[in-house]
Amino acid sequence: MTQRPMMMSLAPVVLCCCPLLAAADAPTPISMALQALGSVRALDEVALSPDGRHVVYGSIVTGTRDGAEVDVTALFLADAHDGSHVQRLTACPGTVCDERSVAWSPDGTQIAFVTTDTAEQPQLAIAAADGSGVHTISHAHGPLDTPRWSPDGKRIAFLYSVGAPKTPGPLNPLTRDAGVLSSTVYEQRLAIIAVGGGEPALVGPADLNVYEYDWSPDGRRFVVSAAHGSGDDNWWIAELDLLDAQSGAVTPLTKPPLQIASPRWSGDGSRIAYITGIMSDEAITGGDVYVISAAGGAAVNATPGLKASVHTVTWNGSTKRLTATEFAAGEEVLAVIDVDAKTQHELWRGPQMIWANSLLGFAPGDGGVSLSKNGAFSAVIRQSYTSPPEVETGPPGQWKPITRLNASVRPLTGKATNVHWQSDGVDVQGMLIEPPSVQPGVRYPLIVKVHGGPAFAAYPIFPASLEDYDVVLASQGYFVLRPNPRGSYGQGESFTQANVRDFGYGDLRDVLSGLDAVQRIAPIDPQRIGISGWSYGGYMTMWALTQTDRFKAAVAGAGLSDWLSYYGTNNIDTWMIPYFGASVYEDPKVYERSSPLTFIKNVRAPTLLVAGDRDAEVPITQSYEYWNALRRMGVKTEFVVYPDEGHVFFKRGDQTDVMERIVDWFNTYLKPGA
Repeated sequence: MTQRPMMMSLAPVVLCCCPLLAAADAPTPISMALQALGSVRALDEVALSPDGRHVVYGSIVTGTRDGAEVDVTALFLADAHDGSHVQRLTACPGTVCDERSVAWSPDGTQIAFVTTDTAEQPQLAIAAADGSGVHTISHAHGPLDTPRWSPDGKRIAFLYSVGAPKTPGPLNPLTRDAGVLSSTVYEQRLAIIAVGGGEPALVGPADLNVYEYDWSPDGRRFVVSAAHGSGDDNWWIAELDLLDAQSGAVTPLTKPPLQIASPRWSGDGSRIAYITGIMSDEAITGGDVYVISAAGGAAVNATPGLKASVHTVTWNGSTKRLTATEFAAGEEVLAVIDVDAKTQHELWRGPQMIWANSLLGFAPGDGGVSLSKNGAFSAVIRQSYTSPPEVETGPPGQWKPITRLNASVRPLTGKATNVHWQSDGVDVQGMLIEPPSVQPGVRYPLIVKVHGGPAFAAYPIFPASLEDYDVVLASQGYFVLRPNPRGSYGQGESFTQANVRDFGYGDLRDVLSGLDAVQRIAPIDPQRIGISGWSYGGYMTMWALTQTDRFKAAVAGAGLSDWLSYYGTNNIDTWMIPYFGASVYEDPKVYERSSPLTFIKNVRAPTLLVAGDRDAEVPITQSYEYWNALRRMGVKTEFVVYPDEGHVFFKRGDQTDVMERIVDWFNTYLKPGA
């Protein structure tokens, strides 16, 4: 469930052993860059009506709640062919509501979506196809999301965490521990409600957490990705099950050795497709496509040897073909996969991103393209690093924009170029971002920004968030290299698995080889190179400083300093087994060899650390360990703690503060323009 940053925030706590770098001293261009970022109208989702005539899209708007500015997703209904006749689709006129997760009824006469009531409680709402007659049909108490109509159009299923104190997912702020720690678990259940409203029926065992689902064509069953026990912790060991819509009986279908996502039932009910591969974060999907009979049996890989990572799949009107979106070495691909022949035909490819919905605006969600019922017409949100997002429609791969929400937006940077290099005999890809102006004869500082994950990628997404500090650095005169080293999506499943039991070694060699490559083609000053990253990128920042002296300054956000202590203190330890091969209790040496603290005495570069104190994915203690070690060794360092933030920061004030501190830190130690 997408949350949006709010203006209200507590002041961050700064722990340092050097003078505080005041954000107020930031040069004027930084404030201008922040203002420019805030002017981008982000687009979260797009849903095409079955007949292809109308489209609903979600766009971020700013309103006021309790005297404070808040950003929320607003839904708009429009003509799908030219974007005309735009109207707001909302269940709460006159107030600020976050509304999302649009689903058209099978006959195209109604629209279901998630709204929020006055207590900010999500509810399910329905409207007629022309946007009239909006009303809520649920009285939920707890987070809910992902409504989907039954094939007969009489019921709506949705994911529901009854009474849960927080939105499911480890990216969100952790509920604070207090007193005797209990084993209370709020499962995300599958629920069904009649279109006319009433109490929803919870389906399946009470201890079964459902992550994703799809109706069977006859409306009698669901295919689900699910796991027993804690939902936040067990997505990495989920299995594929069939769930009876009436009795709730569970029939296990398959338990892949790695993670699974996007289960999809074929139109005739005979087959189920899904994506599987090594994935380090729930809902950030990449892998190969597998197909299994709904009656059970062995699953078959329909994309063996594919040099790309599949994001999403949708059956293409038959039991033989799937429409898929894929990331392929810096480019997005729309393809039709023949699951029996194990071949694919590309409909479109480009150095851009397309999606029908997104995860927090930084990764494709569960929808790649929104298709009409006959598959002849489609809708997407399309963007690149230097072209802002707009809604586009047309035959698949032949889209034209129907919105001009960001027509006045201009990029803050110069060119963003796909670059390729060799590392250990393997092709590696990344993105090189230039400052707005590059003067002949001048050498520039460069920041390496390593992405999180590690199963993720530096996607060509237009910067539209206060978390996109790479674009602000570039606007201040830095080159920025965003590498996709081994372990990343984009070059096939074997490449994504190439860092298993090797964290920090091969992937750092890939990063350093990329640094060598861009120094040969760009005017980079080798004495003014920095490194930064968040999450796994924060780990790689901490690690790199222990392995090389090429980086003269660093910023690590939510980084990992010691895999041994991390294992027992994070809330999602099941993700580590596929990568390390065993638990820390069974094989501590493999964790120790990749821990920055093992080599901490090698660090010399000034290092800024930032973290949220309620981070479930990477406990803040990891940053404390690194900071304490650096200050004991006399390394210039500063540590900023952000109260009530999780792994992803949602408060606008905190996002701004982080951005300004990062730029100030690199300006202080790399001195652009000197």
